[in-house]
Formats: sequence, structure tokens, C-alpha cells
Amino acid sequence: MRKFALILAVAAVAAFGTSCTQLRARDQINKGVAAFKSAQYPEAVEHFKTAVELDPNFIAARLYLATAYMQQYVPGVPTDENVKMADEALRQFNLVLDQQPKNTVAIASVASLFLNEKKWDEAEAQYRKLINLDPNNRDAYYGIGFITWSKWYVPYQTARVDAGMKQEDTGIIKDKKIREELKAKYDAVIEEGLKCLDKALQIDPEYVDAMSYENLLIRERADLAADKKEYEAQIAIADDWMTKALDTKKKIAERKEKSAPGGITMTDTGASK
Repeated sequence: MRKFALILAVAAVAAFGTSCTQLRARDQINKGVAAFKSAQYPEAVEHFKTAVELDPNFIAARLYLATAYMQQYVPGVPTDENVKMADEALRQFNLVLDQQPKNTVAIASVASLFLNEKKWDEAEAQYRKLINLDPNNRDAYYGIGFITWSKWYVPYQTARVDAGMKQEDTGIIKDKKIREELKAKYDAVIEEGLKCLDKALQIDPEYVDAMSYENLLIRERADLAADKKEYEAQIAIADDWMTKALDTKKKIAERKEKSAPGGITMTDTGASK
């Protein structure tokens, strides 16, 4: 009986210790979040690191830590310190995925990180993984559409230069051989990108960024047209997307203005009377 009481006492102390550790970890999370909101990212990192050290299985703490590293990464700046931020963010997100392979927040974050690093294939792979887990994730489809444009744009511009075209020149690429080679390589790629943008817009019909890249991809693909008639038809479609994007952006802005505190309504002006 005495031995059983001793076991219970030891168990109680262990449970209390675990509880205290978890409470300390959560306290560090709260301090880290406060620092993060104040844009004190290095301080936030230290709090989140402490939380993870206290409770290595605390997934939220590791996600916060990875996000705090990623927040300090500046795309396009190749300094050692900046690259280190991206690498550490990726390492922490991958540690989350080691514990929870289907964690969509971590997957989306890794995709975004690769996207900002211009690692197009790696980013696309993550977005496709995200779509498998979350088929209605509009940003994953948009991400693939953006990657499609990013992969295509440089060879597209290079082809125009090689064909002797200036920046301000419009119309199909003048050199037929260059045009057909570019079309053979990228036509199906562009079509897949447009399908992904279409899907993003099915999920969110007011996704202005998706509309903008529909416009760009169709407008640039028009340069691969076989003749002037086909070119003009593609440009007309692109123009429609550009107009829709501008109209939707304006509508969203007006809706926000009306819903803002103190906004003028139809009743206030007497227009509904």
C-alpha cells in the first residue's frame, strides 16, 4: 500500500512538471506573438525557440518559429544572413511535416517560401501536394498559374528579342521558326496554367490577382498565334480579363468603403426614399 502511494506521488510530480513545462511553453508563445505583432521578429524567434525547447511536440510553437524566420527573409537578397533565414524557416516547417505530413499550413508556407526564392518546380510540387489535401484552396491553384507565367515570361521575352522585336512592338512574333518552337514548348504549359487560374476563379470569382494573370498569359500567348485574326481574338479575351479585374477591384473597394464605420449609405443620402 505504501509502495502504491509512493508511485502515485511520483506520477503526480511528473504530471505537475509536464503541466508546468507546457504552461511555460505557452507563456513563451504569448510573448513571441506579442513581439511578432510589434515587428520585433528576432525577439519573437527567441521566444518561439524557447517554447519549442520546452515542448518539442508543440506543433503551433514550431509553426510560429518557422513563420518568424520566414518573415525576416527578403526575396531577391542573396546575403548569407538572408539565405540563412530562408533555410531555417524551411527546416522548421519540415520538422512540422515530419510530425504532421498533412499539415496544410506548413505545406502552404513551404510553397510560398520556394516561390519567393524562385524555385519554381519545388514550389509547384508543394502547391500540388496542397491541392491533393485541400482541393478548394484557391491560392494553390493561383500559385501554379503564377509559376506558369514566371517560367514562360523569360523565354517569351528572349524569343521576341531574337525575332528582332522591340519592347513596344505588338503583334505575333515575326520569326515563324522561333514562334513555332516557342509554341511547341510552352503552349501546353500555358494551357495548364490557365486551367489552374480558372479553378482559382471558380473557387473565388472575385480573385483579382488570378484575373490579372489570366490577362497576362492570354495576351502573351497571342504572340504565338498563326495569323492576325487569331491574334486579335486572343487579345480581345485578354482585354476582357483586364477590364473584369479592374471592375472587380473597384467593386471590392466600394464595398469596403460602405461597410466601414461611419460610411455613407443609400439611406443616409435619402436616395432610397
